[in-house]
Amino acid sequence: MEQQVSVGIIGGAGYTAGELIRLLINHPNVAIRFVHSKSNAGKALHSIHNDLLGETSLVFAEQFHFDIEVLFLCVGYGEANLFLSQNKIPSVVKIIDLSHDFRLIPTKKQFGRTFIYGLPELNKDQIKTAESIANPGCFATCIQLGLLPLAKEDLLSSIHSTGITGSTGAGQSFQPTSHFSWRANNVQPYKSLSHQHIDEIVESIEQLQNKKVELNFLPWRGDFTRGIIVSSYIDCSLTGEEVKQLFISYYTGHPFVHISDVMIDLKQVVNTNKCVIYIEQQGNKIIIHSAIDNLLKGASGQAVQNMNLMCGLEEKTGLSLKASKF
Repeated sequence: MEQQVSVGIIGGAGYTAGELIRLLINHPNVAIRFVHSKSNAGKALHSIHNDLLGETSLVFAEQFHFDIEVLFLCVGYGEANLFLSQNKIPSVVKIIDLSHDFRLIPTKKQFGRTFIYGLPELNKDQIKTAESIANPGCFATCIQLGLLPLAKEDLLSSIHSTGITGSTGAGQSFQPTSHFSWRANNVQPYKSLSHQHIDEIVESIEQLQNKKVELNFLPWRGDFTRGIIVSSYIDCSLTGEEVKQLFISYYTGHPFVHISDVMIDLKQVVNTNKCVIYIEQQGNKIIIHSAIDNLLKGASGQAVQNMNLMCGLEEKTGLSLKASKF
């Protein structure tokens, strides 16, 4: 009989939870013990996540318990910290937190736990033995995967990145800028040079290289529902081909990152746990284009990837997803 990992989910009503449930009910080695939602207790999961109609008979639980192996926290900023302060979770229960609460160095050691930053392409060995994971942010994942091979070679000092994200990146709660009549045929920059993911990106880069780095990041809201595509550029004395070989070498053994020979587009990654990267050279500048699905490799897919590594499963299990290209 195949290994079965028992899991529970706290905060089951949002976009990331919906995608996490979709992945886990089709995962060959997972048994979902509960999906907790205070506001939806007793309702069928498909009453909120209507794409799950016919896929599962689970209902949202009013109560939760810790007779499980892995607990996913799909809650908002500050709520994971609050949940752990109010509940004593046995040390044998692994935690994967999808919020922002434990990603930065000052917050990684709390409640008797050490949270490992859950970017497998950076910390795979530590993730395999971790008891607690801080799942990375979506923009952070996309930008970092476009920069880590350069950081390993101490090639980063001043970085300029611009990226655009779909409306699901803002979460399910209503905001004027997530309304269809605002988003349709519209784009907008926001949080210029002040996005909340900048600090975690800088921490990861400086984990690999021996000098400080400056990241200038301009995020944009796009008129589509899901996905992130980022363009980062740096001054670099290497040729584009030399940089490409650095990327190929770095990502050997990392099954979800793929280096393209031609310009990439967003539809290549939507509905997948992949990151695709294209590198080009203009004069003395290297430009790295990277793309992910913000709800999968940027959130729930990466959480399942981390669970697989923590539980000794093959890394790609339950994540062999094809993009919806057309």
